[in-house]
Amino acid sequence: MPAIMFQGTGSNVGKSMLVAGFCRYLKRQGLKVAPFKPQNMSNNAAVTLEGGEIGRAQALQALACGLEPSIHMNPVLLKPQSNIGSQVVVQGKSIGQMMARDYAANKKNLMGAVMDSYNRLNADADIVVIEGAGSASEVNLRSGDIANMGFAQAAKTPVILIGDIDRGGVIASLVGTQRILSSEDRKLVKGYVINKFRGDASLFKSGLDIITNETHWPDFGVLPWFDDAAHLPAEDSEDLARDAASNKDGALKIAVPVLPRIANFDDLDALRSDPSIAVHMVQRGQVIPADTDLIILPGSKTTIADFEALKTEGWDVDIKAHVRRGGYVLGLCGGYQMLGRTIHDPEGVEGAKGSSCEGLGLLNVETVMAGEKRTVQVQGRHVDSDLPMHGYEIHIGSSEGVDRDRPLFVIEGKNEGARSKDGRIMGSYIHGLFNQDEFRRRFLQGLGLQSSNQASTHSYHGMVEDTLEALADHISQHLDGDGLMEVATNGV
Repeated sequence: MPAIMFQGTGSNVGKSMLVAGFCRYLKRQGLKVAPFKPQNMSNNAAVTLEGGEIGRAQALQALACGLEPSIHMNPVLLKPQSNIGSQVVVQGKSIGQMMARDYAANKKNLMGAVMDSYNRLNADADIVVIEGAGSASEVNLRSGDIANMGFAQAAKTPVILIGDIDRGGVIASLVGTQRILSSEDRKLVKGYVINKFRGDASLFKSGLDIITNETHWPDFGVLPWFDDAAHLPAEDSEDLARDAASNKDGALKIAVPVLPRIANFDDLDALRSDPSIAVHMVQRGQVIPADTDLIILPGSKTTIADFEALKTEGWDVDIKAHVRRGGYVLGLCGGYQMLGRTIHDPEGVEGAKGSSCEGLGLLNVETVMAGEKRTVQVQGRHVDSDLPMHGYEIHIGSSEGVDRDRPLFVIEGKNEGARSKDGRIMGSYIHGLFNQDEFRRRFLQGLGLQSSNQASTHSYHGMVEDTLEALADHISQHLDGDGLMEVATNGV
């Protein structure tokens, strides 16, 4: 079946967004579209109905296609635990940790799983839209590659290169990529797209001519900067430096310390997009503002290491001062574990074997990192409001203690989460809670942080859908959609 692969001249050139928009564009043509990314690297994961993990970007792309996310849309997911090592997830399930050197030596063995997943999607779709990873020009990593040209050769898919003009050097990046690719890989490239253009695109006509003359690749359009991209879920933690709350006169102030290995930070997307809420992403070297109403400690891929980083920044002092002033604190997953008395990692799940540390001691619970990793979608009820709740769990270990007798939720008849006696300190393993508009409003009102007059009628899912539609319009207006479809149909 037809397929097309978008690869970048570098990381963060806009591949994920472009693929999501092109998927929605094709869906509006009446096609059954499936997204695919052979290998992703992100700690922002989604949980599928099968109970597996995939990159958050592929979950968004599935939404753009009108599909339920599947483990086969992202068969290899790397979740960084250090600068030189990651947890490796294959077809939704963790197969353990690998150092970068070991993964480089073994990744070719994962091509079977990658092709199995791709063929499953390909058999049930009119077209598959594929996203590469990082840069197509990293020829030093070409041996055993499963993410870019290695996959394109194996699947015989045509490639479109994306160049990011906003960062500068787009002519050199595209021409340089053409020069450095092998002749066999070069044959797969059928053209290029310029992304993130600001200003009058006609002024870049001579630039397009240079690129085309040097590479002999046709251009499929110049895509202007898409302001509403900030409304879509972020995949890269670097995007969290973009503090959308800085100019927002929100009635409610939420502060979130940005931990080195922050994970599942899509928990914050609905809060950041709500006009009645100002979310401040507290970066290294900053203090948690004293006028904060609610501190959220987010998920973490390496809880003990991130807690040590939290203390190094002095945020533990800020958090305890906030509590003494009567403020609220919510810990999610790893953040929940940090709120407790102790964290033990006897099996070395996230760090050194036998490592242990004292937590903030704000919740009377103790956490042990052991057992099988839990990845599952869940439904239950919020204890205080009796509202239905749905979300997902993605963690190893369990937290036990007397504050578990004051749960936040009841799921299948069992208590979930914990609260302090005064109700101001809360912890939960459930992700995705605030994507539910009514729950978000009622939860914050129940804490006395918002009145019904202050709360907005903002619809998070409605905003994401509207943004995908606007992105498809944007692509339809500025890219040669028919030409790209012809490339996909003709193949290599």
